[in-house]
Amino acid sequence: MNSTVGGSMPAITTNEKKKVSYFREVQNELKKVTWTSKEELIFCTKAVIFATFAFGFAIYTIDLAIRGALDGAGAIIRAVFG
Repeated sequence: MNSTVGGSMPAITTNEKKKVSYFREVQNELKKVTWTSKEELIFCTKAVIFATFAFGFAIYTIDLAIRGALDGAGAIIRAVFG
């Protein structure tokens, strides 16, 4: 139930005051944030993409080596034990 203050505007409820206060605090905190520059963001994005492909290639290469070693061991075991 909203009551009027001075007869013209409805009073702001405590809940509405909390919401306004919260959003003002968020706005003030966002002003304190140090945002990265566009150049730094592009560089970091390229670095992440490169690292992703490099690690993927390294894992693929190690997987091939392990698979080859296991296939070789299997072939030796089949040759020895028939």
